[in-house]
Order: sequence, then C-alpha cells, then structure tokens
Amino acid sequence: MATKDTETEKDEAPKGTPDEIGAPAAPVVNWDDSQMRTTYANVVNAASTREEVTLFFGTNQTWNPTTAKSFDVKLEERVVLNPHAAKRLFVLMGAVLAQYEKRFGEVKLDGLQAAAAAAKNGAKN
Repeated sequence: MATKDTETEKDEAPKGTPDEIGAPAAPVVNWDDSQMRTTYANVVNAASTREEVTLFFGTNQTWNPTTAKSFDVKLEERVVLNPHAAKRLFVLMGAVLAQYEKRFGEVKLDGLQAAAAAAKNGAKN
C-alpha cells in the first residue's frame, strides 16, 4: 500500500529537458581570494617527473640581456602540480592565449616555436 507522499511523487513528471534528467547538477565554485597574493614573472621554466610537474616563476634581473654573456633570474615562486592538474592548466592556458591572440594579434616568441616543433617531432619518433 502506497502512502500519499509516494503516490504524489509517482504522479509528478520529471522536470527539465531529456538531457538534463539524470545528469548531475554542475557544481557552483565559490572563489575565495581573501588570501590571494600577486607575483609578477617575466621568466618561466618547467620540469617534470612521473608524479609531478614543477613550474618555476621569476624575474629577469639583467638590464641588457642581448649583450650580456650571462644574466641573473631571481626565482620567486615554485608551483608543483600533479599531471592531471598540469594538463588542465595546459588546456586552460591554450584557451586564454587563443582568446588573447584573437583580440590583440599573435604572440611571437623568438626561437621558441622552432624548439617546440623540434621537441614535438622528437616525441613522435
């Protein structure tokens, strides 16, 4: 014997489109920036192991790097990510830079595109 509440639930049609029915609701992210700090970097490097990807951020302290035989970079931040978070960052940064270049034009990096292409071709072999 069904109770009145059970009968009411059976009589009500599910709300939403067929795609929404049974799909989990998207979580709402509340960004807490109360402890956030800002650091400027004009130099970035990365290293990785099987378990993590490490990003190093710093600032070039040399006034004229084209004539200097060496120059100093003050490393200020190190961010360690697991490979999944690093991949999400990679995808996110690609999207952000694509939007930037659409608005302001291509960002050209001397020598880096050739190095990236060589590294990509080396990875395929």
